Amino acid sequence: MLFSELKSKEVINMKDCKKLGHVCDLEFDHCTGCISKIIVPGKGKLFTSFCNETEYVISYSEICKIGPDIILVNI
Repeated sequence: MLFSELKSKEVINMKDCKKLGHVCDLEFDHCTGCISKIIVPGKGKLFTSFCNETEYVISYSEICKIGPDIILVNI
């Protein structure tokens, strides 16, 4: 899967069915080269770095399912 495909999917938390946003960045394990975390910006933080909202850093183990339109996470 390409990063451009991954970032177009909406991330949804399964615990409260809350929409978290879209993937903006990935973190890789430098030893294995595998994705270790996905990063989703908080609301209002899409284009600015000066927002007070935090970003969601989601471990790859917390991803439950990657579907055609959404990514389900359990955080």
